[in-house]
Amino acid sequence: MHVSLLGEFRVENGSAELPLPASRKARALLAFLFATARPHRRERLCEMFWDLPDDPRAALRWALSKLRQVVDAPDRPRIIADRERVAVDATDVQIDLWRIHDHLRSLRNASIPELEQMAQQLDQVPLDGLDGAGSDVFDAWLQSEREGAETARVAILRQLATHPDIGTVNARQWQRRWREADPEGAEAHDQATSAEGPADATQLRPWTRETEALKTQRIGFCEVRDGTKIAYATVGSGAPLLKAANWLTHLEFDWQSPIWGRSFAEIATGRKFIRYDERGCGLSDWDVKDLSFDAFVEDLETVADRLGLDRFPLLGISQGAAVSIEYAVRHPERVSALILVGGYAAGWRHMVDPEEHARREAVMALTEVGWGTDNPAYCHIFSKTFMPDASGETLDWFDELQRQTTSPRNAARFQDAFGHIDVRHRLAEVRAPTLVLHSKFDQRIPLAMGHALASGIPGAQFVPLDSRNHVLVGDEPAWQVCAVAVDAFLAELGL
Repeated sequence: MHVSLLGEFRVENGSAELPLPASRKARALLAFLFATARPHRRERLCEMFWDLPDDPRAALRWALSKLRQVVDAPDRPRIIADRERVAVDATDVQIDLWRIHDHLRSLRNASIPELEQMAQQLDQVPLDGLDGAGSDVFDAWLQSEREGAETARVAILRQLATHPDIGTVNARQWQRRWREADPEGAEAHDQATSAEGPADATQLRPWTRETEALKTQRIGFCEVRDGTKIAYATVGSGAPLLKAANWLTHLEFDWQSPIWGRSFAEIATGRKFIRYDERGCGLSDWDVKDLSFDAFVEDLETVADRLGLDRFPLLGISQGAAVSIEYAVRHPERVSALILVGGYAAGWRHMVDPEEHARREAVMALTEVGWGTDNPAYCHIFSKTFMPDASGETLDWFDELQRQTTSPRNAARFQDAFGHIDVRHRLAEVRAPTLVLHSKFDQRIPLAMGHALASGIPGAQFVPLDSRNHVLVGDEPAWQVCAVAVDAFLAELGL
């Protein structure tokens, strides 16, 4: 099967083009499933393609029935769906845009005709004609895909313009097109070439690590004993580093976020970086009965077991630090190092005075009616305490992340569950080498809580970070200090 995402969306079986449904929404849905090749929650798909007061779930079922008639064979179903998620089986499917991305990631030596063919394909508008086939969420995704394709087009034009074997006439043609598409990149290349000789190929690729990570990560699912499905993702290669889940993450959207994208891409450099979405949020099951600390720990155990991790460093951020500590005490033979960022040993119910306790209860009640709305007065209750120094763009992303990651009810349940956390009695039992990092002026989790972690864990190292943000942002200096400290810590341990 061949799928064309460049130009008008087309699906071919052998040499025959398959007749797609007349419905633009159904065609857009199939294009989205092929382009992402990942499972998606039914609620997410309904949100992307159908508006209330229609019956979105019924519309989704109707669209899937039409798509099955197109791509399913009697012995090979392509549309894979259960009560929670929908995906398309893209195994052995050739997708034009994927082939180009694979070339750019591998830096393999493509022939000039191959490069010219890719440049010709990329001249087409991706998924042309599907604008407005879904909601604003779909249009935003479509725009992102087109921006990614344009980035790939510039990279291919650059390879053609600088190819050592291309003829003079053709070289001028491709150089002109490259300059039109990327004048700054072409000028920088000219300066580098004249000053130091030909630039290194990796310097010529306008391909961010975040973009590459999103395209190369692999998402899977494992099931905990209570039946909850936990979504996990791996990216990169090398020694593993497992990150315990923390609140407000989404395995797909994190890479596009100014909050997590750059940080995670840096962590994944030279390693196999493993993340998973906490139960109740992200791509993991949202409809769960048990949202407790013990369940969080069991989720971590299940992911580590599913991936067959024998011994590995464990990264815990915010409440993920307490989960990591408990796991390290239960499984000392498996944790080679602990890295705790912005963490705490005891939740707010154990630490606050009656006045603060009442305020927290009020915020939980407000969460159920205000979570994920466009009202900045509510949204910034969280964003301004998590990242008071973040830019307006980053705060907008964080507000959107709230809506994408979990439901209002679960958001309130998370706050309640985090309040009950208490691993203070476990600190002295940690045997893994530990690095604790904490923002000096964290307005969400005070610096004293980071000090308490470091002083309670035998031999722990402590690094204060010059920031007011609880969630470090990838472009702030404190993150670079954090990244350097983590690299040095793991290098010293030979990890």
